[in-house]
Amino acid sequence: MCNTIYTFIYLTRILLIYISLHLHITYLYTHIPSIVYLYIVISYLLILFLFFLLSVSCLVILFVLWKLLSPKQILVCVNIPGNKALSDSDYGGKEVLSMHQVLLYLLRSSTALVPEEEIANMLQWEELEWQKYAEECKGMIVTNPGMKPSSVRIDQLDREQFNSSVITFPIIVHFGIRPAQLSYAGDPQYQKLWKSYVKLRHLLANSPKVKQIEKQKLTQREEALQKIRQKNTMRREVTVELSSQGFWKSGIRSDVCQHAMMLPVLTHHIRYHQCLMHLDKLIGYMFKERCLLQLAMTHPSHHLNFGMNPDHARNSLSNCGIRQPKYGDRKVHHMYMRKKGINTLINIMSRLGQDDPSPSRINHNERLEFLGDAVVEFLTSVHLYYLFPNLEEGGLATYRTAIVQNQHLAMLAKKLELDRFMLYAHGPDLCRESDLRHAMANCFEALIGAVYLEGGLEEAKQLFGRLLFNSEELRDVWLNYPPHPLQVQEPLTDRQLIESSPVLQKLTNFEDAIGVLFTHARLLARAFTLRTVGFNHLTLGHNQRMEFLGDSIMQLVATEYLFIHFPDHHEGHLTLLRSSLVNNRTQAKVAEELGMQEYAITNDKTKRPVALRTKTLADLLESFIAALYIDKDLEFVHTFMNVCFFPRLKEFILNQDWNDPKSQLQQCCLTLRTEGKEPDIPLYKTLQTVGPSHARTYTVAVYFKGERIGYNFPQMAHQKRFIERKYRQELKEMRRERDRK
Repeated sequence: MCNTIYTFIYLTRILLIYISLHLHITYLYTHIPSIVYLYIVISYLLILFLFFLLSVSCLVILFVLWKLLSPKQILVCVNIPGNKALSDSDYGGKEVLSMHQVLLYLLRSSTALVPEEEIANMLQWEELEWQKYAEECKGMIVTNPGMKPSSVRIDQLDREQFNSSVITFPIIVHFGIRPAQLSYAGDPQYQKLWKSYVKLRHLLANSPKVKQIEKQKLTQREEALQKIRQKNTMRREVTVELSSQGFWKSGIRSDVCQHAMMLPVLTHHIRYHQCLMHLDKLIGYMFKERCLLQLAMTHPSHHLNFGMNPDHARNSLSNCGIRQPKYGDRKVHHMYMRKKGINTLINIMSRLGQDDPSPSRINHNERLEFLGDAVVEFLTSVHLYYLFPNLEEGGLATYRTAIVQNQHLAMLAKKLELDRFMLYAHGPDLCRESDLRHAMANCFEALIGAVYLEGGLEEAKQLFGRLLFNSEELRDVWLNYPPHPLQVQEPLTDRQLIESSPVLQKLTNFEDAIGVLFTHARLLARAFTLRTVGFNHLTLGHNQRMEFLGDSIMQLVATEYLFIHFPDHHEGHLTLLRSSLVNNRTQAKVAEELGMQEYAITNDKTKRPVALRTKTLADLLESFIAALYIDKDLEFVHTFMNVCFFPRLKEFILNQDWNDPKSQLQQCCLTLRTEGKEPDIPLYKTLQTVGPSHARTYTVAVYFKGERIGYNFPQMAHQKRFIERKYRQELKEMRRERDRK
């Protein structure tokens, strides 16, 4: 019977919590008339009152049982684990007790810390007895409702009497921590001195020769910092002594307070995810992985603050929490959140990709924004390419820029009311309207990236199309674009034309080389048709439009690969890797290895092999990627880049190919800056321009500290040896390839 009563009480408590939460959510997130809401409130209040009467009845029954039976008999009757806790058990008594046992413990513990009527007796206790009592109170939270703060943790309890004629209450000793803003960490003088100390230390660490006077200057600043830290008014660690008069024991230990601070976090988490369910309805897609949606809505400025003023949380933890909590290594947090500084850049960019994808520990939406940006650009490029078959590359690029610019994406984000769901710090970062709109555009891109990751390309396409157009007719035109003109002419296949076309016959050799058989061989022919070739009925034009599409396809495939296999890299680091992977130099090298220059269709009547420029070879590869996507699908492009591009990443990382010479020179100049002055940066000046507009050669000089260093720049001996070794290896590989041919 008692077991049933306890079960009923627990269910009642759960129901009451659910009703209160449901009322709150209904009020906040549903749009109903006020009269309907009033009826709902009255109905719920009636239910609340009925369950309250039932709960009181149950408590009365429990009280009668408590008076009639002993506590142990009740525990046996109820059959709860607390029965074992009262006797010897295999679990050492560490079991969850029933709620009435917890309430009884709190009621029994609610006594004066030092009762006035017993103070004289307590002062006469033997030292051992007093130490035993003080040890019991150590770590306990005591409260005095009339004081601010009202509760404090006892670290020591001293009964020393300095005046024998006057009886004084024992002293509560509390070891606290002063807030950072009120300690040396918040002192402007200390901050200025600390910045100059760190800057000087970094300069000396990067200097080839350090003078003795500079070492002394660094030591002096270190000593000055130590003096400020030792000042009593500036020290963070403080000792507080309070009279125990008026303080009451709570029976609660500091670890309970530490856990209680998680309750606001839990409440905030539940409320926020209830809001995200409303966002699911707005976007028309239900996320299975809820954390992914929350990550897409998390701005880099967001910090968890326990759902209240962060100062209140810090004070509560300092006054009532564990005295010296161990949260683990703080460097682990900064390891994944810090992204600035040359040392951090080199450290992160030296890491190789992971074969087995693992979740990233970067807890904001910048990485998802990096992925979503590529998805939005890809979707826009594909739809524009098909919808405007007669528009040249320049016109397509203009339309794409108008669609993917931040101002337009912010308007789409406003349609979804993303500003209501974003998690960000309400501080100076986003106080301007322009900054907030920019953050909303980034959040929209992160949302598209999250939808792409979980739902695939089709879901992302449907969402983007719904937001672009309010009209159903326009939306259908955007989503249901026509096939390529070459596919319209021959819906099934055009391979029957190979026999009558020498150009297509030659391209079959390329198909055999790469192992892909095109359904529409004329798409491949158009991909290899250079801009200088006039209009013809075989290809219906040149490959310039295909370059536009192929570039977006490569950006998306490379972005997705880097996002998955480099979880520790921030957005900027991923951008550097992608730029080293998808550029003219790498694309031209792949095209040359595949022999694409031999199949290029030009207007040269002699049919002699023509040496193509790096840019032309890169364009050939981009056009081929577009033809592969149009004829097959994105999966074929993934496979192609997995074979021809992504294995090169290891070499790029080891050789630091992501770090271009201009960036390396700037980093070198920053390390040579003079302490206390603004850093000198290299300046570039164009001296001469030679050649036609499509193939110009520029002569540029580099100036540093007023001197030109662009000509006869001294080269270190080890740099010279490294470059010679590198080019020697490349020459050997080229000779081997020639020998094989």
